[in-house]
Amino acid sequence: MSRKPAAITRSKTARKAPVPADESIRVPAAGEGKRGEHGYLGYLLRQAHAAVRLTMERTLADLGVTSPQFAVLTMLNAYPGLSGADVARLTFLTPQTVGVIIRNLERDGAILMTPHPVHGRIQQWTLTPRGSTLLKACRDRVIALEKRLANGLDAKAEASIRRWLANLATELQDDRA
Repeated sequence: MSRKPAAITRSKTARKAPVPADESIRVPAAGEGKRGEHGYLGYLLRQAHAAVRLTMERTLADLGVTSPQFAVLTMLNAYPGLSGADVARLTFLTPQTVGVIIRNLERDGAILMTPHPVHGRIQQWTLTPRGSTLLKACRDRVIALEKRLANGLDAKAEASIRRWLANLATELQDDRA
């Protein structure tokens, strides 16, 4: 394979002079500049997600549950009998991550595996009574966080935001096909 000519690989923009060490650049706080109302929607969604996830991690820490584990427990409660692959799709986690989470939750007695009645190689997962109790303790805390998220919104505004987020996910998912 031949190399690209230097004219193609060489940067065409002039390099900026380095900022002297005594002059620091102030990074805007959340809500300021491009991290505020004038930022890109995708960035703002990611910023909000990161803040919610960090808060959730701190909220659940003393229960020994991570945000991904909470997501897995929640989906298995809503849809008992899911396979690990199904759980991965629903929780936006990789199959490898879900495999580790499932092994840990099974070891802790929170979930139970049963073979699929027709396709014996498929493992189906359900919550145990211990898993249901753990999920309830987590859910009580997460509901408080959900209330913080909806603080200042009336029911109509909250429903509108929920509808917008759900529609956005549906529309963008259609782009993957």
